[in-house]
Amino acid sequence: MSLEQITEQMRSRVGTSANLRKSVKFDFGDDGAVRIDDTVSPAVVDNQNVPTDCTVKVSMADFTDMATGKQNPQMAFMMGKLKVEGDMSVAMQLGSILG
Repeated sequence: MSLEQITEQMRSRVGTSANLRKSVKFDFGDDGAVRIDDTVSPAVVDNQNVPTDCTVKVSMADFTDMATGKQNPQMAFMMGKLKVEGDMSVAMQLGSILG
């Protein structure tokens, strides 16, 4: 999956609200980032790499595996493939966005 495909997929899943009331960023390192800002209405999904309430650092390959069900997000976290910075409660609510 490309950054554009991931962004579009998240945009369609989030719709007008992700029900987070916070902002979260998926940081793919050199491959870019996807930001969900649910502090505004309608929610914004874009590729701005700006500070957010929660940042999830993960490789694009591992993210794709989680989004397609090949990798369990909790196991990825325990194995160090996924790192969370900031508000952990936001990360715990991301299941509906990941699919």
